[in-house]
Amino acid sequence: MGGTGMGGTGGEGTGGDGDGPAIELAALSKYYGRKAGIDHLDLAVGRGEVFGFLGPNGAGKTTTIRCLVGLLRPSAGRIRLLGLDPVADHRRLAPRLGYLPGELRLYPELTGTRTLKLLGDLQDAPTPRRGELCERLGLTAGDLARPVREYSRGMKQKLGLVQALQHDPELVVLDEPTEGLDPLVQEVFFALLDEARRAGRTVLLSSHVLPEVQRACGRVALVRAGRLVAVRAVSALREERARRVRLVLSDGLGSRGLGRAQRWSPQWHGDEVRLLVPPDELVRGVGELLAALPVADLSVEEAGLDEAFLDLYRQEGAQAAEVRS
Repeated sequence: MGGTGMGGTGGEGTGGDGDGPAIELAALSKYYGRKAGIDHLDLAVGRGEVFGFLGPNGAGKTTTIRCLVGLLRPSAGRIRLLGLDPVADHRRLAPRLGYLPGELRLYPELTGTRTLKLLGDLQDAPTPRRGELCERLGLTAGDLARPVREYSRGMKQKLGLVQALQHDPELVVLDEPTEGLDPLVQEVFFALLDEARRAGRTVLLSSHVLPEVQRACGRVALVRAGRLVAVRAVSALREERARRVRLVLSDGLGSRGLGRAQRWSPQWHGDEVRLLVPPDELVRGVGELLAALPVADLSVEEAGLDEAFLDLYRQEGAQAAEVRS
């Protein structure tokens, strides 16, 4: 189901507070037999942040999120959402938490309206934003009267977003939220994120679409093979990583060896080569290329989050290989 309405669990809960982080993970680990899904994650997300959670397939993002919302019990470590334990304090936390899973499963025989009512009841909270969100996301009264089995993928995703936000939660966890949404609806989604941030709500956004994360998030965490690689401000991540350098050569000979510049991941397109150059090597490196090659055109751009992300992963992978050797 798309909501966070799991059965209540026993155990002594925590008190909760209004001053600590919205999300706090301490040495969080989840093992499947001997295999680690996530291994000793430490992370704090402040209240009022739109925070990106990134990593390739199999990195541990979904496992982390399922632990966060109480769908999985951690093997070790500590989780607090709004100062509460997601398992022991589920009944207290559910009205304050919104969740859209990456694989949204809904009852096909229920109408959209009945689905939203059921999930709202499971949250045990009023749903003051339901009508507004349906209107803004383009779910008409006719759409909501139809059974979910007749919905397109995009309509199901819109329904999932409504159920995650209809009770105006303090904390929202969104896993691949724009899957199946057309560009116009995506614009509405980003407006909703901005409004949530300005209202002091906290959003954890997990997505493989890096330009979306760059647009929406102030900070990001990068995970790989179940471990935390880095936590950075998006602006700092872009500044400290490689720059995109584009050279167009005038001799018509096409691709060739670039000497020391081969380490900058050259991509050739006819007489054009694109490089990712670290900022501390930019001036000297480009100068050497200009001296050695017949350059007809040159451009240097700030790296986007996608290049920064890949560059950081390459560097972390190289360091891991050095340790193993």
